[in-house]
Amino acid sequence: MRFMIIVKATTDSEEKVMPSEELYSAMQKYHEELARAGVLIDRAGLQPSSSGIRLSYPIPGEKPKVIDGPFTEAKELIAGYTLIEVKSKEEAIEWAHRYPDPHGFGQGEIELRPLYEAGDLTINSELLEKDAELDKQVEEQKKT
Repeated sequence: MRFMIIVKATTDSEEKVMPSEELYSAMQKYHEELARAGVLIDRAGLQPSSSGIRLSYPIPGEKPKVIDGPFTEAKELIAGYTLIEVKSKEEAIEWAHRYPDPHGFGQGEIELRPLYEAGDLTINSELLEKDAELDKQVEEQKKT
């Protein structure tokens, strides 16, 4: 089972306040522990919403509307993520409990969300086969 540990943004992360060296080191150790356990797939921090854009689809069939950041409501934004693959929801929760306070000062908040797996989808099997082929292509590209 794959899970995404979503690090919620704060006003500090939206203002490009970098984590302290102590906090960065704690997060680095956490990710190293995930890697040693063989469950880490990916992880990254995201730049503030002022660097981003949103695409809004207000009218079906028309081009989406491009909206430049920054976006309001920092608590609804994402500052980073860690993607893991584990055997169960309980194991994912165990790993999430070990995540250091991502912003320090008791402001941190993370969200743990399972990813859809092919077996969860109830769509045309041909579409799922195309998805599997795309996954293989991506894996092959990573090797080169």
